[in-house]
Amino acid sequence: MVKKMRVGLALQPVITALFANSPFLEGKPNGFRSYRSEIWRDTDPDRTGMLPFVFETGFGFERYVDYALDVPMYFVYRDGVYHNVAGESFRAFLRGELKQLPGLRPTLKDWSDHLTTIFPEVRLKNYLEMRGADSGPWRRLCALPAIWTGLLYDSAALDAAWDLVKGWTAEDRQALRDAVPREALFAKVKGRPLRDVARDVLSYSRAGLQRRGRKGCKGRDEASFLEVLEEIVEAGRTPADDLLALYHGPWKGDIDRVFRDFAY
Repeated sequence: MVKKMRVGLALQPVITALFANSPFLEGKPNGFRSYRSEIWRDTDPDRTGMLPFVFETGFGFERYVDYALDVPMYFVYRDGVYHNVAGESFRAFLRGELKQLPGLRPTLKDWSDHLTTIFPEVRLKNYLEMRGADSGPWRRLCALPAIWTGLLYDSAALDAAWDLVKGWTAEDRQALRDAVPREALFAKVKGRPLRDVARDVLSYSRAGLQRRGRKGCKGRDEASFLEVLEEIVEAGRTPADDLLALYHGPWKGDIDRVFRDFAY
């Protein structure tokens, strides 16, 4: 879990760049390639972000629980009613010391509810929830689980990915996270173009998927789902760049075309 979460957090901006697909706001270009990602960058820092503590010595499940206990609460749900306890501590709730609900102690359902109010770039549940990608068409929907499966379900690919990112500092990771919503593949990390990093990541994932050897009804393995991402890297153009080219070109500034041309 620890290695997978560290790799997931470090590489989440790479995924954001590859899937960047939200360059519009209120019908016009907004200056970003992934405005969705920028919104999360500007959301309550107590419950979002790159979680630097994950990279500290001794990180494990208990440390994540400590983090979650200190994330301010939103609500307690009882008998069909949401009780506003915004800013309160779950630690105080464990002691029955919520001033809004004195004496009430939490159930496991309360803990589960509280965990849903935490939105870091990778969220630890019974699985790791990867939160970096914008949505898109069918090919990219399939590409997202494929790239992570290749990286995280194969030990050699995971080791290669960790070797790629283990020298990045917390400052490096945060700087990349801050740059990607605007720059996407044109961002850099430790002086290296993110496009080149993405090419390496895709190669590790492809190798991992090929070693898994899971084939579909047409005899192709899961690595075929990465082709759309490899095309993006080779072209050096994100989905957002393609949308902007259409907006400024054939669409002539008519944002309504996005609903007709990209509906599926």
